[in-house]
Amino acid sequence: MKRFLSFVFLSLLLGLSGPVCAQDGSALYQKYCATCHQNATDQGAPSRDVIAKMSPEQILEVLEKGPMKAQAAERSRAQRRALAEYLSGKPFGGDPLNVIPKSAFCNAGGKAQASLDGPAWNGWGVTLTNSRFVPAETARLAAQDVPHLQLKWAFGYPGASSGGTEPVVVGGRLYVGDAEGDLYALDAQTGCIYWTTEVEAGIRSAVTIGKRAGGLAAYFGDQAANMYAVDADSGKTLWKVKVDDASRAAITGAPMLYEGILYVPISSREEGGGGDPKYACCTFRGSVAALNAATGKQIWKTYTVTETNEATQENRIGTQLYGPAGGAVWNTPTIDVKRSVLYVGTGNNYSPPATSATDSVIALDLKSGKKKWVHQFTSGDVWNGSCLIGGEKREPAVCPEADAPDADFASSPVLVKLPSGREILLVANKAGMTWALDPDRQGKTIWAQNAGKGSIQGGVLWGFGVDAEKIYVPNGFFDQANPDASGDIAALALSNGHVVWRTPNPPCADRKPCKPSHTAAVTIMPGVVFSGTMDGHLYAYSTEDGKILLDLDTVRDYPTLNGVKAKGGSLSNSGPTIVNGTLYLNSGYSHHGGVIPGNVLLAFSAQ
Repeated sequence: MKRFLSFVFLSLLLGLSGPVCAQDGSALYQKYCATCHQNATDQGAPSRDVIAKMSPEQILEVLEKGPMKAQAAERSRAQRRALAEYLSGKPFGGDPLNVIPKSAFCNAGGKAQASLDGPAWNGWGVTLTNSRFVPAETARLAAQDVPHLQLKWAFGYPGASSGGTEPVVVGGRLYVGDAEGDLYALDAQTGCIYWTTEVEAGIRSAVTIGKRAGGLAAYFGDQAANMYAVDADSGKTLWKVKVDDASRAAITGAPMLYEGILYVPISSREEGGGGDPKYACCTFRGSVAALNAATGKQIWKTYTVTETNEATQENRIGTQLYGPAGGAVWNTPTIDVKRSVLYVGTGNNYSPPATSATDSVIALDLKSGKKKWVHQFTSGDVWNGSCLIGGEKREPAVCPEADAPDADFASSPVLVKLPSGREILLVANKAGMTWALDPDRQGKTIWAQNAGKGSIQGGVLWGFGVDAEKIYVPNGFFDQANPDASGDIAALALSNGHVVWRTPNPPCADRKPCKPSHTAAVTIMPGVVFSGTMDGHLYAYSTEDGKILLDLDTVRDYPTLNGVKAKGGSLSNSGPTIVNGTLYLNSGYSHHGGVIPGNVLLAFSAQ
């Protein structure tokens, strides 16, 4: 064991060069950079010849700290280094030292095996139905203790500008990934590191822990559309499978594990390329893939856009365009055991023509992947980066309607049983709408409620949640001219969708930057619902009346137990995880509307 830990520590010191060497810099350049830089003539986009005169260290500086920081933010550490070496044509003089000291690792003599025992938060939404509700026996934190939460420890993500994925706590271990491509297994109580491993691309999905022959496995995806199974005890890779070869395909939602099968949602960032007239938009089609959890072998794969992708027309500068495309699945699938069905929400079309299962909720047969029913809520929604460009620069061939709503379903559907025994399926989208559907009548609408304003980055984004009586709906709408009018949080009655309470944000006053939009997923425990904002505040609300019980400002510098310089920032994507008396929260977000970068995992307890 000591020899193994020494090897892990040595790998960290050497910058984990294996995944870097495994990267194909040429392929990464063609996929993410060539559109702007190959034979570039645009002001501000240097050509390959110009870039080649730089050293890899200089290129890496531009990617990580300079003008290309935003574009490179979703590429992993290994991918950025591979790009720098490829573009310069020269190797690095030496791998940079990782700043994690040996003291950050758990004592080898006290190392416990990975286990499923005890209170747990496993995967994205806690339950097969993605309720994001933590029962009292799991939370072990009372509502009256919430105002007294104090920082227990902080863990910094090396070199990162965003916090990690939804923290998963199983058997006393915490599993979390980050956009740098690192996966960590920590002691949930102390924060010491059991092991860490680096994968091909950034990790956005939560980890799902499950049984396997001989132990436990941790399942997760990356932003290059690879699914992984690693040994939960050691971090050793058991298998790796690429689930989609389309341009910029990625796994954003967590895989759902049920009876030995992993149900994997597949998304893509390709829609952003539509704003560049040189880009041949678009070819990606969203899907769900079912994999054998033991081997990674594909059992079935169902596309949301069933029509074949073909060449359509040329744009105004002669770039060949393709379609139909889109229908990304951003969310973790929801399992309906009774009906042997899984539910997912889909995103918009990326390019014309519009299709019939985008901006929809889809029910798929668990065993075959066959679509049992599709309920489309917004038709004709063709949206991509060109739609953000105003006036004559917008390309009508890829964005036919300038005001396309981009009304994705990015939140997981939630299956709920009412006190009467009737089951309903709850869904919400970026337009700010929430619906209850009838799973026994092809998804027919039972009730609908406008929970707040919607926008491209607003409305209901990453996750609502439910308890026995209410649905708690965060709203990510942001009004830059009037930040105080940004999205809030509301509680709706499960029975009819009526608003039970709505709590506006506290005034911005002198807070800068102020972006109180609620884009992060909410988390519910008995008596309390937690919701984070883009300006770094975690609010705790009474589930009874919406009264604010706690306003926790996470934007500051933190001393960390692993020696990494860390700071809190915007809260988005993942919500808090509450297990065994401790609340875990990632702070810092530099992507898609984030205003305050950060790189810290925080643990709070009532002291």
